[in-house]
Amino acid sequence: MSTLISAPELRNRLDSGERTVLLDVRWVLGRTDGHSEYLAGHLPGAVFVDLPTELADHARPGQGRHPLPSTERFQGAARQWGINDGDTVVAYDNSGGMAAARVWWMLRNAGLESVYLLDGGLAAWRAGGHPVEAGEVRPVVGSVSLGEGGLPAIDEAEAAQWHQSGVLLDARAGERYRGEVEPIDPRAGHIPGAVSAPTTENLAPDGTFLPAQELRRRFEALGVDGSSTVAVYCGSGVTASHEIVALHIAGYKAALYPGSFSQWSNNSGNPVAVGSAPLEESSGDDVGPSGRSAAAGSSVGS
Repeated sequence: MSTLISAPELRNRLDSGERTVLLDVRWVLGRTDGHSEYLAGHLPGAVFVDLPTELADHARPGQGRHPLPSTERFQGAARQWGINDGDTVVAYDNSGGMAAARVWWMLRNAGLESVYLLDGGLAAWRAGGHPVEAGEVRPVVGSVSLGEGGLPAIDEAEAAQWHQSGVLLDARAGERYRGEVEPIDPRAGHIPGAVSAPTTENLAPDGTFLPAQELRRRFEALGVDGSSTVAVYCGSGVTASHEIVALHIAGYKAALYPGSFSQWSNNSGNPVAVGSAPLEESSGDDVGPSGRSAAAGSSVGS
């Protein structure tokens, strides 16, 4: 099943009148200007999706910063976006798909099959000379019925053991994985056994995904192969979805750890490893660096 749609492909689809629900998911960790940027200019007909309130429940230390909402809550939001059963949905942002991938994963997990990311997002759309419009879009309320379990996910206990029989990828920035900085979570470092795989390395300089062959080589170098069972986490389960998109493009299936490091690091009983190796020096309760860093304000590893 295809995951990406290019700006020219989407323009042709819209021009032909094929029903398409466009979702604008502009959100970056540490910033609150996504909606105002949307109002200033977005794809014609696109509906704004507020990630913290519509793609997550309230933050809880035991569940992480962006726990998944209930199916009922998510279905209500999807209907407000105008989605009906059988619709084709295209999500985008202005950060290489780092935020939009969250709604891609959630809708696919909820049973919708025709869900795509706009490759390159708003930047690619504008670069192609395609039109944008300003202001709020309020669609007719849809009637979509959502389920759950369409994509694999793991919990905290499974994440602790995953590296023993599979590959656990950490999608955050390398400095956060190594424990050099931690702008938001209570402890710095990574889940013992996890391999560093920053999401930024999934993208070309123009913000589009690397070709499938290049992504395949990237993940093979990290220990992923056809026989691997793969799981991914980040800071709060947002950009880990972007890694799962990249793995799908490369031909691999992967499970999401929704609680991610924000859940893991809040449990003082969980060990945290620091350094560049998966099983480097570990710590139980010690608190790592908490100063704001270059990672603050970035969506990488959120």
